[in-house]
Amino acid sequence: MMLRKEGAEIFVPEGLPVDEALARTTHMGVGAHQDDLEIMAYDGILKCFGQDDKWFLGVTCTNGSGSPRDGLYADYTDEMMMEVRREEQKKAAFVGEYTAQVLMNYASSELRDPENPDPLADLVDLLRAAKPRFVYTHNFADKHTTHIGAVSRTLEAIRSLDPDERPEKLYGCEVWRDLDWMLDEDKVAFDVAGHENLEMALLGVFDSQDIGGKRYDLATLGRRRAHATYAESHGVDITTSMIFAMDLTPLIEDDELDPRDHVQAHIDRFAAEVRENMDSILR
Repeated sequence: MMLRKEGAEIFVPEGLPVDEALARTTHMGVGAHQDDLEIMAYDGILKCFGQDDKWFLGVTCTNGSGSPRDGLYADYTDEMMMEVRREEQKKAAFVGEYTAQVLMNYASSELRDPENPDPLADLVDLLRAAKPRFVYTHNFADKHTTHIGAVSRTLEAIRSLDPDERPEKLYGCEVWRDLDWMLDEDKVAFDVAGHENLEMALLGVFDSQDIGGKRYDLATLGRRRAHATYAESHGVDITTSMIFAMDLTPLIEDDELDPRDHVQAHIDRFAAEVRENMDSILR
């Protein structure tokens, strides 16, 4: 497996040959930045943790050079931050028992650029080598444009495969914008309760973010707790931690379906429900 960007790396915590580690993948997460996987794809990480027949492959597309920084890291250069974030992502892969962690090392602008063939080609190669059944990535309603780049390249990569090579499910998960606005029947709700020590450890290894100016650890745990309670207005809580996702599987089952139309349909259904509720009460 040869990645195209200089400085790219595939880290295998157990020290297995790369091809062997990739081949046992069942769940795969494709995130734009270091710590995106631990925020959005935790369902896949948790499902594989401690299992002999399920393995999570993490893919981080960018190099982390544009990270906000404060405190200990306030004076770090972009090059220094890139190295720190690379090591933090490797720590997460070790703690989470990933089969492998891919560090593609692209600049954010390269990932967002639809004319740059390399990120897409790397993802195609990884998908063919890993053959995951389930893929977690960002959703198209996310407000971070680099996240849109990650899901766009992921979708293009899967669509370039033959139908029998494609994963069973593609999930668009939440980071920069919650998905609690979606209709209940449209949401994919992942119950991620249990192993609080694991989720805290995974989020906690990203010290450059948590202490460096962005408390993603507290915000992510709070979001999952809030989802668990606010998911149902007329019933008791069924879990203590929940992640929402948008089902993007129709986009890999029908190559003619435009992602913009798929997301707009969700937005339209949400808008229609809001209007219907108002119409039923307002004079």
